[in-house]
Amino acid sequence: MTVQLHLNVNILNAGVFGGSWRFPATDSLASYRIEHYTTIAKKAEAAKLDAVFLADSPVLDPHIRHRTGNNLEPTTVLARVAAQTEYIGLIGTLSSSYNDPDEIARRLGDLDYISGGRFGWNVVTTAGADAARNFGRAGEPDHGLRYRRAAGFVERVVATWAERSQRRSPQGRPVVVQAGGSTDGKRLASRVGEVIFSAEQDIDKARAFRTELRNGAAGFGRDPDEIVVLPGLSTVVGSTEAEARERRELLDELLPDAYARARLAGQLGFPLDGLADDEPIPAHLLPDPDQAGGSQTFYRVVRDIIDREQPTLGQLLKKLSGGGGHRIVVGTPEQIADDIEQWFRAGAADGFNVMPDVLPSGFDDFADHVVPELQHRGLFRTEYDADTLRGHLGIRVPPVRTTDDELVSAR
Repeated sequence: MTVQLHLNVNILNAGVFGGSWRFPATDSLASYRIEHYTTIAKKAEAAKLDAVFLADSPVLDPHIRHRTGNNLEPTTVLARVAAQTEYIGLIGTLSSSYNDPDEIARRLGDLDYISGGRFGWNVVTTAGADAARNFGRAGEPDHGLRYRRAAGFVERVVATWAERSQRRSPQGRPVVVQAGGSTDGKRLASRVGEVIFSAEQDIDKARAFRTELRNGAAGFGRDPDEIVVLPGLSTVVGSTEAEARERRELLDELLPDAYARARLAGQLGFPLDGLADDEPIPAHLLPDPDQAGGSQTFYRVVRDIIDREQPTLGQLLKKLSGGGGHRIVVGTPEQIADDIEQWFRAGAADGFNVMPDVLPSGFDDFADHVVPELQHRGLFRTEYDADTLRGHLGIRVPPVRTTDDELVSAR
């Protein structure tokens, strides 16, 4: 366990909640302008966060009719952010399924160089038929195939970075970030991941997940202490507990029902047409997690909630709030700090990828009130003591892993 926790902020369009763009005094179109990202990044740097994090998928999300999307390509945004900041890490999501490894190696390696060693690459295998069709495919590649390709893809990119003789980054090479709770995903994380973005809801399961990854890394000959596990954490902050609950209730009211149902149907893998809000999810339609298509990580999260709580459809939609399945904490700055401290001290997390309910207001609340509380408790830095992302995270450049694996085509 690291001495102090690590915090990133996920700049997810208008916020992680499905109705965030409809929240009072929120500019619903802000995510279409670069200033949205640079302003939040500057705020994150002032709060001494480790990094900003940009999600992405190489497809026009069909849910765009119900909520704003992530509409600017991550490396383009982060190049601008790099020019307007000095210390904050820059993590961008790029697909291993629908990109070329040599082009990715150059683009990300150059961005790491010009940012002074602050870049991290979030590797995703891009689930979903919509993305596949965007590249002329009839359907998404098999889950196992996507992850086999990803392993070879990452190793090829890392080897290319290691061979650079010019424009070398001060941090050696970009940090490899990876998210995946499936069997294939955990193996990939143990093999190549340095920062692991997870989606656990339960503290005991989160601790077991972190232990499993560390043991897996050791099995690949890696130092387990070089892996930083950051669960996603959705926050709803209020000056009082009642105020925080009221904010959450308003966000639930603002959530477009069609969006919430469509997103959940995508996670479960079957349509919800005709299912009333007061009916339970049909158990016989739920596949085994290892057999599920799409994102097995979020399917497992939702399946666990269904198995544990037996909610009606309406109760499940409200619990998820259109946010995808990350844990939601609602309360005062002190209560949210209590939750963060509990998970950190229990060995369930090395920190969190914070996903504010609404942007920018939710992050302003977190940076202005939760971060100072964590600093007061000695859990988070008050000043940067490094100027690279690896320095912030306390991880070294690992040896280059070489195997005989071929780069499997997932196209």
